[in-house]
Amino acid sequence: MEKVDYIIRGDYIVTMDESLTVVRDGAIAVKGNLISDVGGFDDISKKYSSEKIIEGSNRAVIPGLINTHTHAAMVYFRGIADDLPLKEWLEDYIWPAESRLLSPEFVSDATELACLEMLKAGITTYSDMYFFEDASGRAAKKMGMRAVLGAGIVDFPTISGKGADEYLKKAEEFINDWGKDELITPCIAPHSIYACGPDTLRKIKNIADKYNVPIHTHLSEAKWEVEEVKKRYGRRPVEHLYNLGLLDGKIIAVHCVWLNDEEITMLAKHNVGVSHCIESNLKLGSGIAPVPQMLKAGIKVSFGTDSAASNNDLNILSEMSTAAKVHKAISNNPTALDAKTALLMATQWGAEVLGLGKITGSIEKGKAADIAILNLDKPHLTPMYDIYSHLVYSARASDFETVFVNGRLIVDNGRLCTADEEDIMSKAREWRDKIK
Repeated sequence: MEKVDYIIRGDYIVTMDESLTVVRDGAIAVKGNLISDVGGFDDISKKYSSEKIIEGSNRAVIPGLINTHTHAAMVYFRGIADDLPLKEWLEDYIWPAESRLLSPEFVSDATELACLEMLKAGITTYSDMYFFEDASGRAAKKMGMRAVLGAGIVDFPTISGKGADEYLKKAEEFINDWGKDELITPCIAPHSIYACGPDTLRKIKNIADKYNVPIHTHLSEAKWEVEEVKKRYGRRPVEHLYNLGLLDGKIIAVHCVWLNDEEITMLAKHNVGVSHCIESNLKLGSGIAPVPQMLKAGIKVSFGTDSAASNNDLNILSEMSTAAKVHKAISNNPTALDAKTALLMATQWGAEVLGLGKITGSIEKGKAADIAILNLDKPHLTPMYDIYSHLVYSARASDFETVFVNGRLIVDNGRLCTADEEDIMSKAREWRDKIK
């Protein structure tokens, strides 16, 4: 028998492969950072041996969840400014707090807390847009997470730079420094059309093309944003990006709440991936993205949490459940977003939106061993009829007990293996006193 590093057994192996295969009493063989094989436990145990067998009664094994949009370090601003519209929330509270407090140390410490929260909620990959992303990269690497990190670009001065040219220079340095890392994928992240003028966006596209990295940007999040873009440039946001050539590349378009039919068609034609952040959009009163229409047009839609300052948690299970229910309600159609589609959005489609579809997002031979295990032995998960229904409508972040990233055991029986949880939360409380 072939010796492997781990054999992971589960009552349900929810692969999220092309056929949406679910293996009952299944197992996964993991060697190095990769999945060597997937199948029934009896078959796997005849072909492979391991000194480390992860098993337990009544367990579900799924691909690690994927959060395609957040500002991880803003977890330190959780709850400081609630119940406000987006523009007021940003301009009167968040941006002033950032200008006073942001530093590499702040970003590093806060990113550790965000990664801790995500890992314990079954999230193995996240996509970030913020400043001091080198500090984010080091923190995510320390925690053991897979991440697509975007160096933030705006046209105005902030604590991290004097203007667009300085941000662009730092972004290029960040891409060069992290471009060959196994877990960290660099990208470039213009905040939005209203924060980045046409010249800046063209320069961003040139850098993205030069290094073959994604562009991660907010798009049509709020109604006032669309009106502002129309006022400045005489066209709607998606058409504006098209005219600048930004749709001809790898784009992660975040929010996409205020799209019309023509824009949906344009995004689909250019294979633009969308990050749907429904709980943040609901809380900020920004509106509800036309997800069923996007899916019908063939757009790959994924889930993002946005920051913990506007959500207020980093929980993809919650995003799935909320989205599935809200889209049913507003369309008067209980089939508008079904459980299987919601889980695809949180796994395989999320990986594809980030350009990582060949690496992660499903449990398949040859892919990275990014795996999350839930304990189904809970009152709210009993009895079991349909695993997809339970995962989307009933499961909680606290049900995850074991998490692997890239073949490495990161969360074991609910405890982080890569850093000290108490130390991470203690630092957060110290920063809270400075923020207050």
